[in-house]
Amino acid sequence: MVDSVTAPWHGGNYQARIFWQNAFNLLMNQSGVVEVTFEADGPKAFDDLVVKYDPPIPRSGPDRVSADYHQIKWHTDSAGRFGYEDLISPEFIGASSVSLLQRLQQARVTAPASAHFSFMTTYRIKDGDPLARLVSANDHTLLLERLFDAKKDRRAMGKVRKLWREHLGLGSDDELKAVVRGLRIFEGYLSLEELRTNINCRAQAVGVLTSNATDSDFRLDELARQLKVRKLNVFTRESFQQLCRDENLMAPSQPVPDSFLPIAIRSFLGPAADIVGAAPHNTLLLTDEFRQRYLHDDRDWQRDVRPKVEAFLGDTVRKSGQLRLILDAHASIALLAGTVLDAKSGTTVHLVQKGRVGARAWRADDGTADGAPLFDIAAESLGSGREIALAISASQGTRAHAAAYISEHLPTVGQLVSFTLPGGPNQQSIAGGAHASILADQIANHIREIKGADMDILVHIFAAVPNSLLFYLGQQHRAIAPCVVYEFDFDRQGNKSYQPSFEIT
Repeated sequence: MVDSVTAPWHGGNYQARIFWQNAFNLLMNQSGVVEVTFEADGPKAFDDLVVKYDPPIPRSGPDRVSADYHQIKWHTDSAGRFGYEDLISPEFIGASSVSLLQRLQQARVTAPASAHFSFMTTYRIKDGDPLARLVSANDHTLLLERLFDAKKDRRAMGKVRKLWREHLGLGSDDELKAVVRGLRIFEGYLSLEELRTNINCRAQAVGVLTSNATDSDFRLDELARQLKVRKLNVFTRESFQQLCRDENLMAPSQPVPDSFLPIAIRSFLGPAADIVGAAPHNTLLLTDEFRQRYLHDDRDWQRDVRPKVEAFLGDTVRKSGQLRLILDAHASIALLAGTVLDAKSGTTVHLVQKGRVGARAWRADDGTADGAPLFDIAAESLGSGREIALAISASQGTRAHAAAYISEHLPTVGQLVSFTLPGGPNQQSIAGGAHASILADQIANHIREIKGADMDILVHIFAAVPNSLLFYLGQQHRAIAPCVVYEFDFDRQGNKSYQPSFEIT
């Protein structure tokens, strides 16, 4: 249990670590971050952290964002739950008379029209609360089209609008829309330890020293407190570089430059802190093809997405034979990337894999396969159909959803082959690149064995695994093609089932 003394320490450290997480972006040329302020002068309640961008950055909506204003709430445990009604309660944010929405309304008066306002908390949204259906899985903004859609969820969304509108003393939904536009809600945000790991990875990327994983203390926590004492809280790139030099945070210059070219494919965008890693001319942005994680109704995976991915990767291979690939992208795109950058491409690829412990470079030779478990394989007959379906479960289970989809939509599938790890699905079930690579080999070899001499059998792929595994499986496409890969509605904001994407021949 966190006692009354350590709780305030942890709360202060939590806010400080989110500051460092964003401040290190000042040292990244591609981030667009030009100023970071820790405990700003306003607007009140959204002044814990202010991040400014020049040029403004894109998110899922049509307008670009010039600034992010943050309110950060850390709690001693993650058991707390909240809903749409709590946003009108002053007690919810530890205030006596003014609610979160009222603070947002006040902030809108002085902040730029292009600003976003982020509420970050370790608490989670209540199960079944209408607010859960309003937070975008793409960039955490409120889904205004859903909140103000009179046709869908009419009763639930109407109740939300009425409560918020009356609380703010507004006369119309248009006035309410102007207030809540750009509100972002980060629920169940990273723990203190996860932030520490994330900061260490980010610091290493920009040549800054922090602390070892074995150290009991974390130097940046105390440094943030001293900056507050000295009233040093606003940083540009130049002033932050000077701070790092003054505090001996800069790592010694490395004599050998990194020979791997960073490239990125992004079909969705996370928090602004994640928009780093590759130069704009080495980044393929596919966000215009999607609304959140869902393909626009007038777009087609094969016609509109696939040619762009293949052309982009073909161009990068001509730039360098050594690539560091960042995939903030759908699982189908990860598999497609592997088909382009297979062994015959002559390219060495390191994959930036994100997870609960931050972003790490996964390599097929990183040694993580030693002693790591292989898949348990089970096959079941679904009928006389010639085609094969794969249910590959690592981060989440897939067999039940895949079987239901096959029963309804794929009568030509006669066999379902399930690949599961002995410990069951979880977010850290795959140890690294070598482990992912050997698992992909196992899948490909098993399918090759099942197909035998009939290599034209169509394979349907349903997978909940890290993108790196799908990339390596894509590199084995000659063993499993022809195949169709499917996207699942894990955010439960679409059809709550599968949709086919690419057909690889």
